[in-house]
Amino acid sequence: MIQKLCMKWYERHLDLVKSDGSFAFPAPTQRAQVVFAFFKQDDAYFPPAQKAMINLQVDDLDGVLDRLIDEGVIVDPKRESYDFGKFGWINDPEGNRVELWQPVAID
Repeated sequence: MIQKLCMKWYERHLDLVKSDGSFAFPAPTQRAQVVFAFFKQDDAYFPPAQKAMINLQVDDLDGVLDRLIDEGVIVDPKRESYDFGKFGWINDPEGNRVELWQPVAID
């Protein structure tokens, strides 16, 4: 469970707005998507102690990750690109791995 100090971190670094115990982006910039991905418990994609991965969509992955590096956030140097978008990862202060996804622009 994310603690209060960590909530402030999400507000500061990822511009999430806290409302009634949950977070939201202040204004969506693209069509919303909901993605569910299920993994085996021993899958190496994210830490086994972490029950679920937070995946947030961003408009400019490289720009966001570079800004977070400048702000002292732990950023995984690995970045991946696929036909459906680009991915990067950060860690919040509690050690939760957070995935950032820049979907491919749909014209």
